[in-house]
Amino acid sequence: MKQQKPPVVLCFSGLDPTGGAGIQADIEAIAKHGCHAAPIITANTVQDTTNVISFKPVDAALILKQARTVLKDMPVSAIKIGMLGSGETAEAIYTLFRQYSDIPVILDPVLAAGGGTSLAQKNLIDAINTLIIPRTYILTPNVPEALLLTNSKAQAESAAQLLNKMGAKYVLLTGTHTKNPDVIHKLYFKSKNQKSFTYKRLQNEYHGSGCTLAASLAALIAQKMDPVNACQNALDFTYKALINANNLGNGQLIPNRNI
Repeated sequence: MKQQKPPVVLCFSGLDPTGGAGIQADIEAIAKHGCHAAPIITANTVQDTTNVISFKPVDAALILKQARTVLKDMPVSAIKIGMLGSGETAEAIYTLFRQYSDIPVILDPVLAAGGGTSLAQKNLIDAINTLIIPRTYILTPNVPEALLLTNSKAQAESAAQLLNKMGAKYVLLTGTHTKNPDVIHKLYFKSKNQKSFTYKRLQNEYHGSGCTLAASLAALIAQKMDPVNACQNALDFTYKALINANNLGNGQLIPNRNI
């Protein structure tokens, strides 16, 4: 009996030397969901489990060459985008969309490190808004990211609705940054809240939770799961990884994606 090939997920993410976030988080989460990760590093970072100290974007032409080579060779079923690092990288990835418009894109808009360091200048935010979001199948911002992308001081729900109007087909607005006793994540489609997902709030802080969620979503979408169930399963997996997180450094806990 011929073994079925695992779906391939092409990942654009930064390199986190702690292994908590970025490309390693993608690889671990995608593999755990039965898919194969094809990783492309967008930026090299100097960071620990507390914060990003500095970063240097990888040359956009090299990123584009790597991606084109993979796409010509492998049947990519989903694209996961995390840290971009520069507007030039966003522009390079956009050129791929014109040729591979049928591949669903999962975008985790990494605009700042968990410790607060900004990872995006205005030209990158503009590029994400005009080039990447209109091609995005599922966008996974937290509340600060949603407000920053929409240049809004309004309520998070209004920002999520605006992101739908900007072109993101689905917006999974994560609720960890709110003041609610429980964490409530909300999925928006056509500017309407399609479903809410409620989880007990955990007391710790985590390094790589957003990467874990978006990578899990990409793997499930690659397997043709519908968006609502994909969000539920990805959130369940991420929550379990956080509950079982490891305290490996002096800062945030690292999700255990090998459970």
